[in-house]
Amino acid sequence: MCKKITFVASECQPFFASGGLGDVIGSLPSRIVKEGEKELDVTVFLPLYSSMTAGYRNKLVYVGQINVKLSWRIQYCGIYKYTNKGVTYYFLDNEYYFKRNAGYYGYYDDAERFAFFSKAVIDSMLFLNEVPDIIHTHDWQTALVPIYLRTLYYNYSEFANVKTIFTIHNIEYQGKYSFDEDIISDVFGISMYNADILEYNGLINLMKGAMESANYVTTVSPSYAEEIQTPEYAHGLEHEVIRVKEEGKLIGILNGIDKNFYNPLKDKALFANYNKKDFSNKIINKTELQKMLNLPADENIPMIGMVSRLVAHKGLDIVKAALPGILDQKVQLVILGTGDSYYEGYFKDMEYSYGNKLKTIVAFNQDLSRKIYAGCDIFLMPSKSEPCGLAQMIASRYGSIPLVRETGGLKDSIKDFSNGNGNGYTFAGLDGGALYHTVVRALNDYEDKQEWNKKVTKVMSVDFGWSASAKVYVKLYKKILDK
Repeated sequence: MCKKITFVASECQPFFASGGLGDVIGSLPSRIVKEGEKELDVTVFLPLYSSMTAGYRNKLVYVGQINVKLSWRIQYCGIYKYTNKGVTYYFLDNEYYFKRNAGYYGYYDDAERFAFFSKAVIDSMLFLNEVPDIIHTHDWQTALVPIYLRTLYYNYSEFANVKTIFTIHNIEYQGKYSFDEDIISDVFGISMYNADILEYNGLINLMKGAMESANYVTTVSPSYAEEIQTPEYAHGLEHEVIRVKEEGKLIGILNGIDKNFYNPLKDKALFANYNKKDFSNKIINKTELQKMLNLPADENIPMIGMVSRLVAHKGLDIVKAALPGILDQKVQLVILGTGDSYYEGYFKDMEYSYGNKLKTIVAFNQDLSRKIYAGCDIFLMPSKSEPCGLAQMIASRYGSIPLVRETGGLKDSIKDFSNGNGNGYTFAGLDGGALYHTVVRALNDYEDKQEWNKKVTKVMSVDFGWSASAKVYVKLYKKILDK
């Protein structure tokens, strides 16, 4: 008998995405269908943001509408359906909550918006008569789903045998609010009798509530599952993580990427296409990118690329400390991203001193990011903390050799060439010196073009697709279902 798995998330490629969560939800469900060998039926519930392009919006099929009761509110919820690659997507519509013009998160009423979404998901399952065997929720925006199932829907026979999984993509963002009865009862519609589920260190903490309520908790890499048991990485949640670990509920599974979505042979954003069998056109991408960014066009100058949020935990202070030494080398550095105004300003200001070696583009630009993946020789990820990271996998797919700090998913996915069977350059320190010496080592290796091309072939041959990780998820699902 086919078992039903339902993903609940706040973003998903190719409909709308702001980062790695969207990439994962856009590629993992279809791989689950394939690896599940027709034993698993997979659906995905998403908000219907106004930013969805007309091309996809016109493909949606109207299913029906319901009224969602959230505390004293009664809100409209339209339900739309779309099917692709064996996965059924349900989009939940409410313009009051999801017709916003400046992204998906960061609004004053995010708690209410995603409480509505979480409750609407459960009510939609009842309306559609599609209650799954396992509900798999992702990050704090959907944390209320397992919490609601434990509280408001505790006595619903339809959910008596439903199991839940909560995946932490980044423990830094926990959905924390002041401990206030008005929020618990008035916004979330949860009785103060159940307030202890939400309380942690004197605050409302939705991630903690989901970790307590779900049957299993997963993270996006094995190393991150270990790291978040420590104060350095857990952002105050280490005691809850340790408790979950002791209960046997915690597992780390490395993310993958969609190899069709990230394919240098077919990517229309590239100046010229190529693959691992013949990547000679990679040089065209490099020289055209140099011209585009007004850098000296010279295929023999090694180019380092960085596509990142410009914030401290991405290692920007490490880059800052190492920058003068790095730019004294024969090199070009291209940085793309947005983030803290301090780092945006600093790296833009440094262009005045190193204009022929450094280019900083303060923007979120997917087209340009693809050009950087294809055009650079080395891809830099010096993160202090990285739950999984997908950029190092994408860079590898495009033949740009990752240079990463040994943390989280970077540690699990990239091994140093010095180990004999490596696929990149790694360093462990939190100082600019460690980064500088690793960059110099890579630049020295670059001078031997024959050996460098062997390294490029090697990194392009690493399979970072979802097949292996999807098998682990399928195994977890079947373990839960067997219980």
